Amino acid sequence: MLRVQGLTVKFPSRFGDVTAVEDMAMQIAPGEIHGLVGESGAGKSTVGAAVIGLLQPPGYVAAGSLHLGETDLRTLDRTAAHRMRGKRISMIFQDPQTSLNPLMTIEDQLVETIQTHEDITTSDAQARAVDLLEEMGIRDAAARMQAYPHQFSGGMRQRVVIALALCTNPELIIADEPTTALDVAVQSQVLDLIRRLADVRKVGFMLITHDIGVIAQIADSVTVMRRGKLIENGPTAEVLGRPQHAYTKQLMGAVPPLDRRLDRFPVPEDETSPALGTAARTNKAEDWLLEGVRQNPIGLSLDGITVAFPGTRTSFWHKPAPFVALDDISFEVRPGAVLGVVGESGSGKSTLAKTLTGLLKPTAGTMTLAGADLPGGKARGRHHASRQLIQMVFQDPFSSLNSRHRIGAILSEPLWLYGLVKDAADRRALAKEMLDLVGMAPDAIDKYPHQFSGGQRQRIAVARALLARPKVLICDEPTSALDVSIQAELLNLLKDLQAAFGLTIIFISHNLAVVRQMADEVLVLRNGRVQELGAAEDVYERPSAAYTRELLSLTPVMPAEWAQHVP
Repeated sequence: MLRVQGLTVKFPSRFGDVTAVEDMAMQIAPGEIHGLVGESGAGKSTVGAAVIGLLQPPGYVAAGSLHLGETDLRTLDRTAAHRMRGKRISMIFQDPQTSLNPLMTIEDQLVETIQTHEDITTSDAQARAVDLLEEMGIRDAAARMQAYPHQFSGGMRQRVVIALALCTNPELIIADEPTTALDVAVQSQVLDLIRRLADVRKVGFMLITHDIGVIAQIADSVTVMRRGKLIENGPTAEVLGRPQHAYTKQLMGAVPPLDRRLDRFPVPEDETSPALGTAARTNKAEDWLLEGVRQNPIGLSLDGITVAFPGTRTSFWHKPAPFVALDDISFEVRPGAVLGVVGESGSGKSTLAKTLTGLLKPTAGTMTLAGADLPGGKARGRHHASRQLIQMVFQDPFSSLNSRHRIGAILSEPLWLYGLVKDAADRRALAKEMLDLVGMAPDAIDKYPHQFSGGQRQRIAVARALLARPKVLICDEPTSALDVSIQAELLNLLKDLQAAFGLTIIFISHNLAVVRQMADEVLVLRNGRVQELGAAEDVYERPSAAYTRELLSLTPVMPAEWAQHVP
């Protein structure tokens, strides 16, 4: 159905052409799910954009052939290419929130798409839209069509995007990281839906992802890319079952296993560095952190914490019931330990993080830090000691770093805010040392956040949090947007930091395999309530809650016979 041969994509610049994809080849048959896997910058999305004709200017296809059936995609003029998009080739983007128009109802968006490509009445288009949403597993589809995108969860929005992609019965759907930001339960539902559409409708899928675990679970065939070049491709069982290239083995090794905890993840030799706290390292930032952190690790405890939000009042006489985001949460984190918090979207994980950092005030319950009362919300003023002692690493480093400031200013801010370093020159010198500590080049200090990759920005976010000399580090989905190899490097960094400085860490994630690698104890949340709390080994090996067992069963894992090839 789709044949790509010798594809080369270039982007002109003032320093000459930059080759983003070089001599790429792949084929996709009807009903086949073909995985396109590699690290960020491998050229995966560029291949998809070239196929559908959405390369960002000034990028262009410099060589090669692209055929959809008997149609030569490179010969299509602008009008023909526009008609082909959506009709014969559709696309599912990574973030459904930005793929959907927030000002239009779901019905309007589906009907508009159908009528753009077919001569059909509005009533017939509405009926087809209802059928599509029902096929996607959306209950009460006729009523839900009147809703706006923000009134759906992330998983439901992704189902709507898939329905939009199927409106015109396309031959090929390009799915670009469709499950990256989804929890394991919703991810499983979306992958099952893709598998069913391929089997029943015979739609071909180009599944672009950095998650080898997802590829192992669903793809019929796979192409591995690195730095714009094809590394190896073929049937999934052959490529992952008998990998020929060291890079493929490296990607497989970076996938966190669910059945055991690793001391460290394997990373490329050219990216290794001496572990923190060893004699091989000489770093002033490390010594500075040891002075303020390692001497006295502290613990954190919660007792009966409840967070409720007011309901929406529909009339003067109607008093709505409050929405309870956290319901009677109690736990204790030992000094220097790591607590993993897992659960699906809406379980209350991020609400818990905001409550601990003082961004939300609990409705009931108490919190203590090192035995002292920890106030919530506005009661914890800017100058309260806990502001410095509890720091947070957010999910999206691009949003959490000020895009108008250079990295030096971003890193220096905690130093002057908390009065840790008085002299500006000393603050800049310490910021440089901290960049080195988290594996960044010193010249990064004079650059802006947009000049770095996602993994590099997350390292900078970790460096900023450490410069406050915290005792408690809250990591809210710090690796969810990173590819597996960058994720492995960041997890190694966090392991080193925790071991070297005795940090108390609360690690929040929907990825149970990632939590297994970090946590000493695990808290499982669902609908704001504790489902299970215990030692990580017990929770993973002998889960007592049915919900925990369900989450574990839904987590994509590498088959044991394939894992033997991991370095």
